[in-house]
Amino acid sequence: MLWMFYSNAHTASSTCQVKKRFRAFLVRKLSWSHNMGDCIIVDDEYPGYSKEFFNVPSHYINDVESVLLPRGIILDRTAKLAKDIHEKIDLSKPLVALCVLKGSYIFFNDLLEQLRALSANANKSCRMSIDFIRLKSYTDSTSTGTIKVIGGDDLSGIKGKNVLVVEDIVDSGRTMQKLLKILDENEPNAVRVVSLLVKRTSRSTGYRPDHIGFEVPDKFVVGYGLDYNEYFRDLGHICIMSPDSVKKYSISNS
Repeated sequence: MLWMFYSNAHTASSTCQVKKRFRAFLVRKLSWSHNMGDCIIVDDEYPGYSKEFFNVPSHYINDVESVLLPRGIILDRTAKLAKDIHEKIDLSKPLVALCVLKGSYIFFNDLLEQLRALSANANKSCRMSIDFIRLKSYTDSTSTGTIKVIGGDDLSGIKGKNVLVVEDIVDSGRTMQKLLKILDENEPNAVRVVSLLVKRTSRSTGYRPDHIGFEVPDKFVVGYGLDYNEYFRDLGHICIMSPDSVKKYSISNS
């Protein structure tokens, strides 16, 4: 009986030590920190999670290096972004949620589900409508420097209303600055921008959205709606592309 008590106590102690070491390992491995409440920062040296532990479609398993942001983490962060937006937005006027296609469509849907739930259960709410616009500035892995408006409905309906622009990723910031100028021409009451990702890059103009999910290293990331020449949108997680896949899926090899 004494031996069993010692054995159980020893096992419990070992388990506790293992958990402590594992937590310490995660802190070193993840290297995530909060930047003055702005967003979650993913360190440059963070390698991501092993893709072997996640459901990655077999047709992409050799095209990604690792899982940078699992879907579960994205959804939890999205819920917090929705809460922050709901607390800060002016609810005295109608809200137009504007989805920047194509990359943000999944994030847009998940974010609006959270905003709908908050509005339904809060003391204050406002009428909310949705609209879509598509801007294209990417060819292969770098921006072409040319921004093309290739979609979107008549935006005159945003006049006098509050607008929430929902974007998947801000790279240099030029695309978003172009869109904000277009929106301003239609005289909205106020415009706020939420982006799931902001890329930490020397190409940045310095622009930062009002709400940011994650700040990520200057690597080409795909999945959860983000694409590379229209591939990888069907990945459930945000992953880091392998160098070989960048070449494999380039337009010149299509």
